[in-house]
Amino acid sequence: MADFTHSSDDSSAHSTAEETSKESKLEFSEDEEALITRMFNLVGERWTLIAGRIPGRTAEEIEKYWTTRYSTSE
Repeated sequence: MADFTHSSDDSSAHSTAEETSKESKLEFSEDEEALITRMFNLVGERWTLIAGRIPGRTAEEIEKYWTTRYSTSE
């Protein structure tokens, strides 16, 4: 039974580490931000196309960055 409790603790620690990793990946450099803005102005919400220009980034990361940064929910 102690093994079960121990493995449960490990999974929660692993989950927290993954969340922290995902949050840190959403930090973009100034160059990446400028490229995203230029590409958005050229192609609109074609996140896959934009992400293809930025090594190591996914379309989901680009879209999340854009919507959190430039959301127009007034």
